[in-house]
Amino acid sequence: MTEIFDDLEGMRAEFNDALSGTETPEALQQVKVLFLGKKGKLTSWLKNLGSLPPEERPRAGEAVNSLRDDFESRLADRRVFLEERQSSEVERRSGLDVTLPARGRTWGGIHPVAQLMHDVVEILAGLGFSVALGPEIEDDFHNFEALNIPASHPARDMQDTFYFPDGHLLRTHTSPVQVRSMLAHGAPLRIACPGKVYRKDSDPTHSPMFNQLEGLLVEKDISVADMKGCLEVLMEGIFARPLKARYRGSYFPFTEPSLELDIECVECSGKNPSCRICKGTGWLEVAGLGMVHPNVLRSGGIDPEVFNGFAWGIGLDRLAMLKYGLTDLRVLFDGNVPYLLSGRTFSC
Repeated sequence: MTEIFDDLEGMRAEFNDALSGTETPEALQQVKVLFLGKKGKLTSWLKNLGSLPPEERPRAGEAVNSLRDDFESRLADRRVFLEERQSSEVERRSGLDVTLPARGRTWGGIHPVAQLMHDVVEILAGLGFSVALGPEIEDDFHNFEALNIPASHPARDMQDTFYFPDGHLLRTHTSPVQVRSMLAHGAPLRIACPGKVYRKDSDPTHSPMFNQLEGLLVEKDISVADMKGCLEVLMEGIFARPLKARYRGSYFPFTEPSLELDIECVECSGKNPSCRICKGTGWLEVAGLGMVHPNVLRSGGIDPEVFNGFAWGIGLDRLAMLKYGLTDLRVLFDGNVPYLLSGRTFSC
C-alpha cells in the first residue's frame, strides 16, 4: 500500500514540473492529455484499481480521485492565469489608451428624418408658423373626442391604438397638439406640430412608431385656396423644385371638406410606366388635409362663426423615403449608423 502512495506522490511531482513549464493554453492542454486523457497516466491508475486486493481498493481509490481533483483544479487555475497574461500582453502591445479622444473620425451627421423635420419647420417658419409640441402619452379627449372622432370610429379600435390600463394611450397622430394649442392660445394661430406617433402597424412601408408633422392655421376668412397654396409651397421647398399637384376628395372626422394631396412622382414625373416609386401612376400621395371642422374649433375654445382655418398632416418618414430614394421604411430605424451617415444615400 505504501508503494501505491509513493507512486502517486511521484506522479504529483511529475505533474508539478510539467505544469510549471506551460506557457501557452496549447501546452496546458498537452499536460492535461498526458495525465488525465483517456490514456493518461492518472487515468491508467484508475483503470488498474481493480487489480488491487479488495481491502486496499477503497483507500487507493480515494487517493487517486483526490489527486485527480487536485490536477483538474490546478489546470483550471493555470488556464485562467495564462489567458489573463495573454490578454494583458495583447493589450500592452496594442498600446491602446481608451481614455484618449478618437482620431481619424469624421464629424457625425443628422438622421435623415430629423434633417427633413428641420427643413420642413424652416420652410413653415418662413410662412409665419411656429412650432408647438405636446405629450406622446395622451388622453381620450385630446386624441379622439376633441377631434370629432366618435366612440364608434375605427381609429379607436384596439388593433390600431396602444392603450394603457388606465385609459391613456400613445397618441396616434400629432393632432392633439392642435387642440391643446387652441385651448392655450386661442385664435389667430399658425402652428406646426412635429413628433412621434404610434399605431399597431409594421411592414416595409409602415412602422409602429413613425414621425408626423401637422400644420394648423386658424384665422378669419380662410379658404381652400389658401390651404392649397400653403401645401404646394411646402412640397416645392422639400423637394427643391416645382411639382405638379392634384387633390382628391377624402374623409377625416376633424376636417370638412377633407382632401388628399398627390404630387407628381419625384422619380419619373409620370414618364416611366415601370417606375418603382409611383408604380407607373405618375403620382405620389403625400398628405391629408382639409378645412378644420367646426366641432374641432369649438373643442379648442374658438368660435367657428368668427374664425375658420385649415390643417394638414404629413408622414415625415414617408417623405424621407421619397426624398432619399428608399424602398423600405425600416432602414431608417434599424440603427445602421454607417449606412445612414455614409452620404451615399442621404444628403444630410
